[in-house]
Amino acid sequence: MKKLEINSFGPVTGGKVEFGDITLLIGPQASGKSLLLQLFKYAEDLSYIKSTLLRYGYTWGNDYHKLIELYFGEGMSSLLSESTKIIIDGKEFLFDSVKNPKSQKLHEEKVFYIPAQRVLTLDNGWPRNFQSFETASPFVLKNFSEALRLLMEKEFDEQPEPDIFPAKNRLNKALRDSINSGIFSTGNIILEKQTKKRMVMKIGSHRIPFLSWSAGQKEFLSLLMSLYWLCPPAKTPMRGRVKYVVIEEPEMGLHPEAIKSLLLQSIELVSRGYKLLISTHSAVFLEFAWAFGFLREHKQGWDRLSKLFTDKKLTQMKDNLETMLLKKNIRSYYFRRADNDVYIEDLSDLDVGSDIDYMAEWGGLSSFSERASNVVSASVLSVNK
Repeated sequence: MKKLEINSFGPVTGGKVEFGDITLLIGPQASGKSLLLQLFKYAEDLSYIKSTLLRYGYTWGNDYHKLIELYFGEGMSSLLSESTKIIIDGKEFLFDSVKNPKSQKLHEEKVFYIPAQRVLTLDNGWPRNFQSFETASPFVLKNFSEALRLLMEKEFDEQPEPDIFPAKNRLNKALRDSINSGIFSTGNIILEKQTKKRMVMKIGSHRIPFLSWSAGQKEFLSLLMSLYWLCPPAKTPMRGRVKYVVIEEPEMGLHPEAIKSLLLQSIELVSRGYKLLISTHSAVFLEFAWAFGFLREHKQGWDRLSKLFTDKKLTQMKDNLETMLLKKNIRSYYFRRADNDVYIEDLSDLDVGSDIDYMAEWGGLSSFSERASNVVSASVLSVNK
């Protein structure tokens, strides 16, 4: 999918998104960002979604409204109205394509979706299975949790007490060091299997249960397992037929320094061939996109890009950073509210000198910082008079 056009879908009145190697979506809560991302997966993975639902005993007959509720969640068929129109690469997408697959074969997934509610997938540090969720829960949440559960059982459950982090055969050392310093500090994550499978943090001789971790560490654990899923230890750079990775609000619970680790991991995923779609409320991602765009336009080298990060030994990521600057692109979109309507606006230029407020303020993410600077500047002038 290169371009998605939306007319009257849930809160989104209209707009279009042209996808880059990294596509950033920003905007206030309940403005439709998550719905657009779920719609993206629905359109790309409909055969996979239907075969997965059938595998777990869900049926919908020929009622496409029921299929939509099984996917988006209870009551969400109201997203569609008589004026709803979805155009994908110039062709209208029809929601009434609901026929059951001709065989029970499970289709392969193309979009790996990491939802904002990801911490709900972990039951005391162990991923829940698909069927443990309520029917009303969104498909992307259940499917994500099941993927993590299968990963842990197939790739980590063979040893008596395997290391989950750091694991030498997972991620490159620069990424491991970044995660260690920014998120887990001196703690090691291990899989404990004494009574019930769970992940615990080991600090010296102490074992800290999942429920006692910081909010950021809890949030990041599922992201870490996602990276393990997306980056197999074998020579194959990608997982199956997955081409797209959706990440909702990756910054949740994290310090800005830890968010930089996520940026490095995003660059790693792009270098492997994935395309990323990220919804965020963090200015850090837009600041990265702004600097990246300037450096690329002025043909600056990877070493300039690496100075955005405080991590040492980023020479290990030289090839990834060079590839990012030379061959990849970042696009940004703002979900702008106007009374009861939401319009999708292209912010990719990130022009801080624009006469349009939402463009200059990056969808409001930089507005508070600018006002704080103005208040302090005015106060300094007043004091010095």
